[in-house]
Amino acid sequence: MLPGADGTNINGPSLIRVPAWIEKPLGRYYLYFAHHGGSYIRLAYADSLGGPWKIHPGGALKLADAPACRGHIASPDVHVDEQRRQIRMYFHGPVPGKGQMSFVATSADGLSFRASDEVLGSFYFRCFQWNGWWYAMAKGGLLYRSKDGVSGFERGPNPFPGTDPRETAFNAPGSIRHVALHRDGRTLWVYYSRIGDRPERISRSAIELEDDWRRWRAGPAEEVLRPEMPWEGADLPLRASSAGAARGREHALRDPAIFVEDGRVYLLYSIAGESGIAIAEILPAPR
Repeated sequence: MLPGADGTNINGPSLIRVPAWIEKPLGRYYLYFAHHGGSYIRLAYADSLGGPWKIHPGGALKLADAPACRGHIASPDVHVDEQRRQIRMYFHGPVPGKGQMSFVATSADGLSFRASDEVLGSFYFRCFQWNGWWYAMAKGGLLYRSKDGVSGFERGPNPFPGTDPRETAFNAPGSIRHVALHRDGRTLWVYYSRIGDRPERISRSAIELEDDWRRWRAGPAEEVLRPEMPWEGADLPLRASSAGAARGREHALRDPAIFVEDGRVYLLYSIAGESGIAIAEILPAPR
């Protein structure tokens, strides 16, 4: 679906249902995603979660429109702000002298975005609202929070046991790569994959949200999904994954994202390393 080099790496999904106040949308759903070294955030659209999905040429946010970043932009995390009638996208890119950092961009139509040059925190932000704050979780599980969600993020604790509070890269085996967040009342479900797993797969842990975020603790890992089908990479050799971009198809799943609609919870994820995007419904546990 993506021509040439644009289609050699596909990762980092984030899905929204297009709000009613957007006039003449391309489709009912917008799926934002990235290339590990891409110069723009990709966009696909459809009227059904099952497709067919079509690519919007030129994508959404472009590197040229993110003046603080150099080299590439990736890892979109997209939210609908009903109160302001805005689409909000968190994303990351390399910053000279600082490494890879997160930023935010806003849009009135979900197609054209205006990016802020304020560094929000480390990379791979996924965000959620709770108790009057916007919270973000970055690579490795590191927490941040902000009152308005667009500026002034403060760094907080890491709720995953055994993590070094000084760590920012999180590239060692066992480190959490990308996260997805689903808040259900006072329980935050954190979906993630881990560098070095064999195979890399999607797991989740629960955090019971207390008023003091310094008391948040992630529970034990629970496996959600591993490669089972050939298109997920199950036909490829079983190897421990490594940090950085996938080099071709791999026996691995990465980059979880959560989408909730009408009480149903869906998991999006990157397949065969970073070779495509799939979606599955998370069914309630049988009683």
